[in-house]
Amino acid sequence: MAKKQKVKKILVEQILDKAKIPYETIAFTNGMERSDEEMMQFGITEHDIYKTLALTGNVTSPVIGVVPLDSHLDEKKLAVVSGNKRVDLIHTKELQKTTGYVHGANNPVGIWQTKKFPIYFDNEAKSAGTIVVSAGEVGRSIRINAEQLADFVHGQFADINSEI
Repeated sequence: MAKKQKVKKILVEQILDKAKIPYETIAFTNGMERSDEEMMQFGITEHDIYKTLALTGNVTSPVIGVVPLDSHLDEKKLAVVSGNKRVDLIHTKELQKTTGYVHGANNPVGIWQTKKFPIYFDNEAKSAGTIVVSAGEVGRSIRINAEQLADFVHGQFADINSEI
């Protein structure tokens, strides 16, 4: 009988463990290409998964917006709540230098721990209760209570998305 392989905890999971914040690890076989079978296995939909977007404001340093995968970030709304006149997505080439993560791996925990950028969660996350966000590696995510996550990263809830 084969031994069950133990998955090594990555930095975000270690940080949450140390803070005693409960979460569930979700690993997708093909990175950002999630199969319907895997989605069913984990009991999630595209709307349960939240993307962590890094933007730069014309007044402030970078700001982070966290919205459901199946919606768009409303840059005008994020600009207003973050004290900017406008915000723009950080170009993919600059992303790792700015946040420390590659496209598809940005996560609120790691960004807050290393950069202390202001983080804004869409109000839908609060009403959803638990959300799925990247864990810092492409294809690796965590399911976590949205309010606990926001408290931990000093995030704020705001109306920042526009439905697709």
